[in-house]
Amino acid sequence: MTTAVDRFRAAVDNRDLGALDDLFTEDIRLYSPVKFTPFEGRPAVLGLFLVLLRTFEDFRYVGEFAGSSQTSADGTEAPSAVLLFRATVAGKEIHGIDLVHLDEDGRIKEFTVMVRPASAVQALGEAVLAGLVADGLAPAP
Repeated sequence: MTTAVDRFRAAVDNRDLGALDDLFTEDIRLYSPVKFTPFEGRPAVLGLFLVLLRTFEDFRYVGEFAGSSQTSADGTEAPSAVLLFRATVAGKEIHGIDLVHLDEDGRIKEFTVMVRPASAVQALGEAVLAGLVADGLAPAP
């Protein structure tokens, strides 16, 4: 059986933004390592993913763990997956995880990204901000 997490990984691997659209709830929240408040709503999260798909070099998932965990938004227990990834941004190697929470229909309702090391977080933040500004999704600093 193919899950939303499987379809998400395939969409990212194929750089298929249209496939991501069908996997996210309307009120999805994405918690970023470079922004204190979450990106909220499908349009904002899809815009961010468009930038991320352009920004990451050599992005690949290298592992997955499934289970359940509390969401950040309301603390409810939800089916979850942790996806381990590696990528490069501006010459910096990134190690990271995506924590994905699913709703009762199996769609992605919450997404938390964590990356290391700190120098990679800084490079990622700068590159993503530049992309969001270029796409008109964030004001210039």
